[in-house]
Amino acid sequence: MAIPVMSRLLATAALTLPLFAIPHPAAAAPARSGPTDATQTTSTLNKSMLTESMLTGSTLAAPTLTKSTLTKSTLTTSTLTTSTLTRSMLAGPTGPMLSSVIPAPVEVRPDPGATFRLGALTVIRTQPGSDAARSVGDLLARELRPATGFGLPVLPVAPRALPTISLMLGARDNRLGDEGYRLAVSPTSVTIRANKAAGLFAGTRTLLQLLPAEIDSPRVVRRVWTVAGGDIVDYPRFAYRGAMLDEARHFHTPREVRAYIDEISRFKVNYLHLHLSDDQGWRIQIDSWPRLTSVSGGAGTGVDGEGPGFLTKAQYKDIVAYAAKRYVTIVPEIDMPGHVNAAQVAYPSLTCDGVAPAPRTDTEVGYSSLCIGSDTTYRFVEDVIRELAAITPGPYLHIGGDEAQATSDADYVAFQQRVLPLVAKYGKTAYGWNEIAKAPAASTAVAQFWGTDTTEPDLAAAVTTGTKVVMSPANKAYLDMKYNPSTPLGQDWAALIEVRDAYGWDPATRVAGVGENAVIGVEAPLWSETLRDLDDIEFMAFPRLPAIAELGWSPRSTHDWDSFAARLGAYGPRWTQQGVNFYPSPQIAWS
Repeated sequence: MAIPVMSRLLATAALTLPLFAIPHPAAAAPARSGPTDATQTTSTLNKSMLTESMLTGSTLAAPTLTKSTLTKSTLTTSTLTTSTLTRSMLAGPTGPMLSSVIPAPVEVRPDPGATFRLGALTVIRTQPGSDAARSVGDLLARELRPATGFGLPVLPVAPRALPTISLMLGARDNRLGDEGYRLAVSPTSVTIRANKAAGLFAGTRTLLQLLPAEIDSPRVVRRVWTVAGGDIVDYPRFAYRGAMLDEARHFHTPREVRAYIDEISRFKVNYLHLHLSDDQGWRIQIDSWPRLTSVSGGAGTGVDGEGPGFLTKAQYKDIVAYAAKRYVTIVPEIDMPGHVNAAQVAYPSLTCDGVAPAPRTDTEVGYSSLCIGSDTTYRFVEDVIRELAAITPGPYLHIGGDEAQATSDADYVAFQQRVLPLVAKYGKTAYGWNEIAKAPAASTAVAQFWGTDTTEPDLAAAVTTGTKVVMSPANKAYLDMKYNPSTPLGQDWAALIEVRDAYGWDPATRVAGVGENAVIGVEAPLWSETLRDLDDIEFMAFPRLPAIAELGWSPRSTHDWDSFAARLGAYGPRWTQQGVNFYPSPQIAWS
């Protein structure tokens, strides 16, 4: 049959078919089996997508809706009433409101008369000739198929009469930058337009939240799938919106890291900082210094000796690629000149006396230091930076620099003066904890503020010479802090941080002398001294990480606790569908 004829037939069906799920073989396995990038075959629009009862000769006949012809899985009359819907179908007359999104969009213009219905004949259209747009469309289809059961073919051109989700480049709107998007919902289409594919991806994160919460079910849910009508214009306040995962104190597997990437990218977090070395363990393969992983990544490493493991270069590159498909950039960190006990256990030549220290599995800090005057130290540092830069396509390489109490101030500055330029030598922007601001060479670096005070004179002085800042105040943004005194995981040295505490601050005014022009973004670090598995990661990260994400993405004018709390409460069922082990904060009225 010719394509134009088939298009007319499908259009007829689109106007008459009930909008409930038709099971599709591409439905994914339950999410907790672990994320994967395995290729799935895109469905093709043809007769095989339509059931025999839909096809009558060369025309499409609408099903006759009568009590005598319908089963449990369909409506029992031609009129939608509460008596004819099962509990799983009845989730309100429409999906979430257009303003229900986390992070809050820049502009929202609802149109109650323009509701879109996702159905069995919906197609996803992507920008012709753009592999990046096609990749975003394929990922969206994989995310929508399990719960809906719909085929959702991804096409460069869609028949006009079919309901369509369009992902188009060429927004020609300077406000959007690389990550912003416009989303328009009408009765026949959802259109996301952006300047870059990163913006298309961000738009699809919003679209997922505009569908009913059951869209995150790993199994088919029979219900009406609607998207509220209207328009959204959205773009980030800050370019850097990060999360950090500590791999050194306890090694988290590649599967766990990928799962965390999936979860954080839902909230438009676009950087994942991996803390790969510390006193208790070394977690990344370095070919020129192989004992770093064979000794300090092996059995008995980690806090309490319970965190062995490391990333091979191949595994690291796989994580980088997986994250890139979700527009998350990996930032690797090697902490120095302090927090180096694990490296010195593997290579005693990195100490000043050549004697290997004892392995450490406790949580004390500030006792280790590289030998600042030794040439071996800088050969080691340059080898590590060179090898890590070669497998890291992102712009940043984090060199730590915190809690170096065992290094004198003069030696600390001397070390940074030699090491910060080495990062630039290998094509990366140097990034470190805010102590690096003491060194003049930090004028071209990014300093990550982690303090608990609202003043930091060295940092304020550094920004006047060009240093940029990522805000991670430990008493607001550290996800390893306990929620309350009875929280079974985490620590409390910086603060007890409930959701409202995590939300109630402004990155541009947190530190005196460090204004919005100097701040490139925010990051929510999660240290793993008390964590053991993905459930622990999720419990400490959620629901606080979305609060930090909103501070990084949304305009300051939209920051409102009551609004955020309501939107967060409505998001809870999505985590339940996904199997995310979130903390049900009593500050939130969960749906």
